[in-house]
Amino acid sequence: MAEIVNLHREKKRRARAEDAASAQQNRVRHGRTAAQKAADSLTARRLDAAAEGHRLERDHTEQGR
Repeated sequence: MAEIVNLHREKKRRARAEDAASAQQNRVRHGRTAAQKAADSLTARRLDAAAEGHRLERDHTEQGR
């Protein structure tokens, strides 16, 4: 005997599945938010500045360069 299916529920289930697939494609396509990109950029600049502040000065003429 065939399973009884509520067509309205089945239609909603399919629509949700299609929306989820579309949302996943958009997440891949657009990536991160502008705020996330800005925060990462700020963090990278701070780390670079901290590393530059601790850098030792070398005389390149003594090393033969």
